[in-house]
Amino acid sequence: MAHARYSRTTISYLLFIAALSLVTALRILTSIKNMINFTSFASAAFHMPKVGLGTLGIAPSEAKPVINEALSMGYRLFDCAPVYFNEKELGDAFHETTSGVPRTDVFITSKLASPFHRSEHVEPALRKTLNADLRIGYLDLFLIHWPVAFKYVDFDPSSRGWPNEEIDESEGGARIDNNVSIRDTWTAMEKLVDEGLVKHIGVANFPVMLLHDLLSYARIKPVVNQVEIHPYNQQPKLVAFCKSRGIHVQAYSPLGLPSYKEAGEVDVLSDPVLNEIAAGHGITVAQLCLQWSLQRGIYTIVKSSKRNHLEENLMVGHKNEFANNPIQLSQDEMNRIATLDRNLRFTRPGDWWNDPIMPVFN
Repeated sequence: MAHARYSRTTISYLLFIAALSLVTALRILTSIKNMINFTSFASAAFHMPKVGLGTLGIAPSEAKPVINEALSMGYRLFDCAPVYFNEKELGDAFHETTSGVPRTDVFITSKLASPFHRSEHVEPALRKTLNADLRIGYLDLFLIHWPVAFKYVDFDPSSRGWPNEEIDESEGGARIDNNVSIRDTWTAMEKLVDEGLVKHIGVANFPVMLLHDLLSYARIKPVVNQVEIHPYNQQPKLVAFCKSRGIHVQAYSPLGLPSYKEAGEVDVLSDPVLNEIAAGHGITVAQLCLQWSLQRGIYTIVKSSKRNHLEENLMVGHKNEFANNPIQLSQDEMNRIATLDRNLRFTRPGDWWNDPIMPVFN
């Protein structure tokens, strides 16, 4: 009888352990399920195409044909921003493209506009871009567009398009908000990665001193600093600093701004040295500028809505109709281009915003 009582006790104990294990297992499964439903990109590897299409200046009516043609040609990086005032049309273009390219093969960047730097406005601004305008599930890269906060501009998160209220002439220029720190904005940006809304975060138009400060407190390091770089504005110290800190440099306006020629600005593409080197390789000056950037380890964003220019820009670094071999500039040619630097910026925010803080970019 004693043996039988011991067996019942043992069985009861084992049943208790089994029940406890089942409860624990269910809790673990629930936790795993929650983790699956809440995808964080905090450890996502960074892979970005070296040449991308900029969307600044693409007219809303051009968005669909340009995006469809670019995707069909092989473009996989698209650089967008709310203040380009065409994100809703770009969203339509991405959704209606006949290229057959899946979303997972496309790298889409957008930016945080200056009126939404306060921590409580960062996520709503992003969600408007994601849900109302571009209508995509996540961004591959989200940048702080400028390291300057403007006073908040109210918006309807469900409406498409953005209010053009960054400049208020009655206040003498930009509506600067001096009570918002980059640290507060960056902390809110980091949470977007944790929540799975963006894969990566970065900055644009940040000089060395602001990057140095940002790195002192950032939990998630910026993967990109997007800045104006071309042969007349080479920014060697900024490029060197970013490389030393593992930050990828991405150039906008890599050809200068040819459209500014009509306003009396210099034309980078007319430079005699660049034309001589390009002719020696049988390529265009635009291709030369892109190749020069790539050989410096710099990613590039270039804008065009013309098919021949789209094709030429994408050919850089590959065999093409102009050359029998991949483009490769010699060290002597790279050195010659280095002598062309004038520290000349075509994007001069001080001219737009009339604020004394803007010399920080010089």
